[in-house]
Amino acid sequence: MPKPQEELDKQSLARYTDAAIRASREVIATYSTSFGWATKLLKQPIRTQVQNIYGLVRVADEIVDGAAAGALGDNRLEATSQLDKLEQETYKAMQLGFSTNLIVHAFAVTARETGIDRKHIEAFYHSMRMDLNKTRYDHKSFSTYVYGSAEVIGLMCLQTFIHDKDFNNQDRETLRLGAQALGAAFQKVNFLRDLAADFEQLGRSYFPLVNVNNFNEETKVALVTDIQNDLAVSAKSIKLIPKSARKAVVAAQLLFTELNDKISQTPAEELIRTRIRVSNPRKLVIILKALLGVSPK
Repeated sequence: MPKPQEELDKQSLARYTDAAIRASREVIATYSTSFGWATKLLKQPIRTQVQNIYGLVRVADEIVDGAAAGALGDNRLEATSQLDKLEQETYKAMQLGFSTNLIVHAFAVTARETGIDRKHIEAFYHSMRMDLNKTRYDHKSFSTYVYGSAEVIGLMCLQTFIHDKDFNNQDRETLRLGAQALGAAFQKVNFLRDLAADFEQLGRSYFPLVNVNNFNEETKVALVTDIQNDLAVSAKSIKLIPKSARKAVVAAQLLFTELNDKISQTPAEELIRTRIRVSNPRKLVIILKALLGVSPK
């Protein structure tokens, strides 16, 4: 007996969604060794959901800072148009449950499954748009940028961890603050690692009143301390994170703590010439520590 058309349609959508998920998985495998390794510690379906979030974030980032420039050159108007189009595709896919863009489709499936807040997506796209229009930041615009480019990513990932869990208001607030702080720490560490490249290649300086010409040991220590404070806030929330996600978050926290420590030990004059890295063998040690249940200090 032939299957009803409705059932066939559902099977077709499931197959398409599987292809979209595979596409997002390939994006993270191509672009992020560290984040890719950490996501392998997530249980399913959280692993897939976080990969789907990363896929969309990476595509947007490539519009403002990467692949698009290779095709468009310095055509900011076209880059802005492409970003606007991606944003509208995202909202439409969240409404319909379908997109012709596989990466957007995968993200929309996750957003609908877990209840990702649209206001977080709006904040993300706002920060991406800032990358196209700003090269210097004051304290207010810096906070706005970090919130939209990093803290809300932490909140989206947190939503995949806890959307089907019960927490009291106090614990939810601790988790929220932790997710935002870890996202902020990630972003600030990356800003410090890329200080010279951002300024020389993009003409951009994220930290308020800081650039390669005035960067010194005192400034570095202040920025490292700020990141340490973010990581301390994040560490307080880890015990509340469901076991299905905790080891991955611990691995990410340990990795960026290691990077921040290496930055702290690197002279300021060297930091503006060298991108600080954690070797793959050291990353493996960090992953093993997370698997063994080591907790960040």
